[in-house]
Amino acid sequence: MPAGNLAAPNPEATSTTRPQPASSTPAGKRKNNKTPYALIAGVVVGGLISLCILVLIVLRRRYATAKDSESKSTNSCHSSLPSDRCRRFSLTDLKDATDEFNANCVIGNGGFGKVYKGYMDNATTTVAIKRLNPSSSQGFHEFRTEIAMLSKLRYVHLVSLIGYCEDDGEMILVYDYMAHGTLREHLYKTNNPPLSWETRLHICIGAAKGLHYLHTSGKRRIIHRDVKSTNILLDEKWVAKVSDFGLSKLGSKEDSQTHVSTMVKGSIGYIDPEYCKTKHLSDKSDVYSFGVVLFEVLCARPVILQQLTHDQVSLASWGKSCYRKGILHEIIDPKLSGDIARGCLEKFGEVANSCLHEEGVERPSMEDVVWGLEVALKLQEVADEPISDKQELPLMHGEARIMD
Repeated sequence: MPAGNLAAPNPEATSTTRPQPASSTPAGKRKNNKTPYALIAGVVVGGLISLCILVLIVLRRRYATAKDSESKSTNSCHSSLPSDRCRRFSLTDLKDATDEFNANCVIGNGGFGKVYKGYMDNATTTVAIKRLNPSSSQGFHEFRTEIAMLSKLRYVHLVSLIGYCEDDGEMILVYDYMAHGTLREHLYKTNNPPLSWETRLHICIGAAKGLHYLHTSGKRRIIHRDVKSTNILLDEKWVAKVSDFGLSKLGSKEDSQTHVSTMVKGSIGYIDPEYCKTKHLSDKSDVYSFGVVLFEVLCARPVILQQLTHDQVSLASWGKSCYRKGILHEIIDPKLSGDIARGCLEKFGEVANSCLHEEGVERPSMEDVVWGLEVALKLQEVADEPISDKQELPLMHGEARIMD
């Protein structure tokens, strides 16, 4: 080795240092083979986390949008109402009117919620305030329908909507106060004195006129869909007013024989059986329900009584059966015994029975129902007159006279 050369020969391999076998793949390349798997795993995990975050963001935005849409929908209901026909009250207004919704102010309780008697405009106006119960099966749709229908209707035999409140998620409706409550409160399960037969006839005629107005007054028929004795209210002069339009539907424009297809809704004992079978709703469905009310007025009993014999459970079926057998006088309210003229009873029974035909096409229109009840009232008035003052009842629509 030349002098000054710092290089030294490689040391000899010892027994503890073995030469490694040659590899066909360099070490650097082996390390690079593991890198793509780690990278893929990292990308997948990161992607899943990002996806979860994105889903949460989308769901939160959709929820916020839905709440905003519901709020706008409710507000749009108000914006479309005539300001001179329907007032929007604050929740504070209605709390003041009912002494903070005091239980002592409750005058009724239905499917929508409790009804309170309230005093507004410095106690100069008495109102009925219906507040939605959060656990009720009814809700925003019925609330909106009631406002949409009643804000556009003004008729002596329809209850008047004064206004509504939707503050803080509340749904409250404000109506004219009806001093004598519901028709049912004067028929059975009550301490109220019984109504005279003539008063009952006037109430039936008024309610029939209210339904006739709904079926004929506008470009499209309004089908009430929940006609029953608790939805017929009585003011201080015993004038009947149809109420509760939460289930109402718009029908056809002209032809009364056409229908709308819809889910069956209404009250057990009053629902048109044809409507139940076909899901086809028409104004004749209201006629059927009103026929049940007529028998309810005559007999003063609930429309369904499970404890009775099979043929008497349903008032509609029992009333029709008794009428056809000619024994209608046997099922009238005992408190009316001797008060109903024979001819009046027969005409009243004829009208009620005709409303309950199984097929809607066979039922009368509400106009015909009004006319038939007015004939029954005239027959009663004539029968009540002293013999010397009686006059002949003019024939109408080809009907034969039935007189005592």
